[in-house]
This record gives sequence, C-alpha cells and structure tokens, in this order.
Amino acid sequence: MNNTHRPHGDGFSSRSRHGASRSGPRRFQKRGTGSRSFSRSPERGSSRESEQRSSTHGSERHSFSRGSEQHSYPRRSSEGTRSSHFSPRRGGHSVHRPFGGGGRPQSGRGGNGRGGRKMPTFNPSQFINTNPVEVVQEVYTPKHTFATFGLHDRLANTLSGIGRTIPTPIQDQVIPEILRGHDVIGLAETGTGKTAAFLLPLIHKTLHVRGSQTLIIAPTRELALQIQEELRTLTPGMHISSVIVVGGMNISPQIRALRHHNHFIIGTPGRILDLLGRKVLKTSGITSVVLDEADRMFDMGFIRDIREILAATPKERTTLCFSATMPTEVTSLVHDCMKNPITISVKKKDVTDSIEQNVVRYQHHEKFEKLCSLLADSSFRRVIIFGSMKHSVEKLAQQLTAHGIEADSIHGNKSHSQRQRALKRFKSGNARVLVATDVAARGIHVDGVSHVINYDLPNTFEDYVHRIGRTGRGTLRGKALTFVEN
Repeated sequence: MNNTHRPHGDGFSSRSRHGASRSGPRRFQKRGTGSRSFSRSPERGSSRESEQRSSTHGSERHSFSRGSEQHSYPRRSSEGTRSSHFSPRRGGHSVHRPFGGGGRPQSGRGGNGRGGRKMPTFNPSQFINTNPVEVVQEVYTPKHTFATFGLHDRLANTLSGIGRTIPTPIQDQVIPEILRGHDVIGLAETGTGKTAAFLLPLIHKTLHVRGSQTLIIAPTRELALQIQEELRTLTPGMHISSVIVVGGMNISPQIRALRHHNHFIIGTPGRILDLLGRKVLKTSGITSVVLDEADRMFDMGFIRDIREILAATPKERTTLCFSATMPTEVTSLVHDCMKNPITISVKKKDVTDSIEQNVVRYQHHEKFEKLCSLLADSSFRRVIIFGSMKHSVEKLAQQLTAHGIEADSIHGNKSHSQRQRALKRFKSGNARVLVATDVAARGIHVDGVSHVINYDLPNTFEDYVHRIGRTGRGTLRGKALTFVEN
C-alpha cells in the first residue's frame, strides 16, 4: 500500500535539538563554546566491528503476535554472543515432513539458558506455512519519470544513459519531498529502490551546492559499501567524493580520507562515533543525515550511538530515515530528532505469507546428518543456512565442505575481503551453500536463493522474517525450513 502522511500536532512536530537520549546519559559533554568531548569506552576500539555490538536491551523482552497467539523473545545480540536456545517439549514423534502434510507440532518450553535464565515459550507452529499465497504484484502508476523530477542535467543524463527512466514507487514519492527540503520517513523493505530514492536528490543537491555534505549511517559495512557502489554508479565524471568509515577495516586510511572534504560520508554507527571521539570527523558542514535500515540499527543496539551522532551534527540539517518497520524506540528517535517529517509507506504484504515454510524435527545427535540429507536433494540449488554464532557458522561450513558440499561462510570474524570472496563464490555458483550469522547477512541480496535453512533458531520473529526474506524475492517462490529439536 502506498501512503503519504504528514503528522500534525504532537505526532512528530516537536524536535529535540540535541537528540537527547531518553534511555541513558550521553557519553559526551559540551565543553566551552561549541566543542564536544567524547568519552571512549574501552570496548570501542578502532578495530572493533560495528556489527559486533551487543544490544543495549539485552534483558528486555520483546513480543510479537500473530493471530491470537503472543510470543515473547529476549532481545539479544545477533552475533557474537550465545544465542537463546529453544527446544520444544520432549515427547511425541520425530517426523520430518518436507514442505507439507501432517498436523502441526505442539508448543513447548525451552530450558534454562546461560546463567540459569529461563527461556521463553517457543511455538514452532509459527514457522509452518505449507500453503503460501500467490505473490500478486500491485500495479503502481508513477506520477513522475526521472526526466520530470527536475534533477540536475548531468544526473538526468546519467540516468538516461544507464537505462533508468521510470522510478519505483518509493522513489516516485520520496524524491520530490527530499527535493523540497522536507525531513522524510520512508517505510519500505529492501529491494524497493530506496537507496537511489535518497541518493538521487542528495546528489542533485550536491551538484547545485558544492559545499554541502551528507552523512549516511548504515547498520553494517556491507550495506555501507553497497550504498557507495550505487553512489559511484550514479555519479560518473561528476567529481563527487565519498569515504567509507566502517569497523572491521583499517582506520588509518579512513582518518586520512577525512582530512579532505568529502561530499558523502558513509559509515556504521560504531566507527562514526569513534572518529567523532578522535575529533577526526568534522560535522559542521553536514547538511543532510540519512539513517538507513533504522529498525535494524535498533535491533543491533545502536540507538544511543545514533542519538549521539545526531546531537553532534548541525541543528538545521535535513534528516531522512528509512526503515522496514517502526519500533517504539525508532519512533521516539524520529520524534526527537526530525522536523515535521513526511511519512511515505510502500509496504508489501507479509513476506511470511508468500514463502513455503516448515520445520525439520531432529534428535540432537542427528542434526548434521539431517542437514546433509536435505542438501542431497537437487532442488536445494542455492541455499543460505543461518547459524547463531560465528565459530559455529565457520565450523558448519567446514563440515559441509568435508562432506562434499561446496559451502562458504560469512560472519563477524572474517575480513571484508574474505566476506566479499565468499559472497562472490556463492553468487557465481561455485559455492552452493552460504552459512551466515544474522548480522553478517544483513543487506546481502542474492537472486535465485531456493532455500533458507534456520539451522539455529532466530532470537526474534523479526530476525526470522529477515532470514527467510532472502528467498522468494520478487515473483519467485522460495522455501524456508527451521530446525527444531525433539
């Protein structure tokens, strides 16, 4: 559904000029006139990957409801910590029903997690949908073409040269509002063209006002690099400079690059805040800030960091927020840090309704054998397997390769070049299986994924939706399996 909405009254009208955090004190204080002093915690080192940050809401329970049932999950780090272990109630039959048939498994209780914490109830029936609905593409008639937006001539000519003439729904609605200088909230899933939706008007602005500077904040380095790649595709020969500032990469080249003026600074929250603390990243010239995948940054525990970053930028900036969902914390951030934003929603139907889903029942000792038997089926052409921890993901990929199944892995302990090589092998078909952690896989979009396998259970329903959304993209059908221990 396409919807454009400008809130009034006390919906989003008030704005905290300093983005003050409601949930805790900032780690910097103003000193003197206009300068800020940032305190750096020992854990925020230059080599620390932004994706490895634990959620600041580790003990908080988040719930979701589908139908009349409600389930609660602990918010945990997506990577680098021991995941919550769920297991259904023991008893009954262990039956694997590949893609349909039979009755639904019964809910059960998980045992105690690390530290004796009682795990929440887990109902595997939530992961069964043997009769997915047909994907129906909504017909959207755009109001504009790229030629009628009034974009800078050089930008318009580039778009024409690469064959882009008709905008996607999110682009059609968002671009005019950004060009008018409005703060915008764009609600859209990945794959809808949202990156170009904010890049095009910001490039236009940069070409007209050369001194303007944009800060783009993304949850992972992969997504940051994808944004930079798209930026370069749209700006050949325009002399628009950009710099990537992300964790997991050498900070020294990033520091050197920041000594020069960059029209676009693209980075992850942890590294951006680190560079602010070092007084290397200057924010006085920033005229626009983009928060990409804001909901995911909340899931990863970045909300406080984002508040600190926004507080360090000029008050009269333009702020753009793109998200698939709007958790309460993100809504609060929007309320505090944006000026009368216009909300534009281009939401698809629930991805879980259009993907064939089922569970795989297993006894503890036979889990790996069950996986291998599945992968022996020729219909498993291109498979993403999700695990909960970095070391277990790496071990699983090695085990699969040892059993004659070409597999590679991506996780937080791998360098950027290693991740890119693994992804390239997977895309080319040299590796039929990609084993990944939740955070490492964020922002990765590979066409033709036939199956997603949740080898380890996701921590939240939102994580589950994100995982299985790697398959069944567009009009293609996909299948998802979740391993559940008897």
